[in-house]
Amino acid sequence: MTPSDLRQRLAARARALKAESLAMYFAARHPQTPWAARLLVAAAVAYALSPIDLIPDFIPVLGMLDDLVLLPLLLDLALRLIPAAVMTECRERAAVESTRPVSRSAGFMIIMIWLASAVLLGIWAYDSLT
Repeated sequence: MTPSDLRQRLAARARALKAESLAMYFAARHPQTPWAARLLVAAAVAYALSPIDLIPDFIPVLGMLDDLVLLPLLLDLALRLIPAAVMTECRERAAVESTRPVSRSAGFMIIMIWLASAVLLGIWAYDSLT
């Protein structure tokens, strides 16, 4: 396998993961999705974003293994609880949403607002310490 083949396969898998993640987001907000599935999706997202893990990440291999095992299990279980018709509808919506153009100027403005906020916070912190 050449590096370009590997890159293409990884890019395709990343696009598929992005589309499926967006579909799961839509499914979690769909009115026909059972509360248990919504709870599992929320738990998976909270666990993925949480700085607290079952096994700390600094432990070699095991630290990442819990993320690689637990998150897919939670999402797979949630996927089994979501009705097939709802998931189909949400995947179609995700496919449409993912083809919409991205506004680079809006992204630039958001970054500038965050930078300005960080500078103002730094100035405030410096003034309060002196």
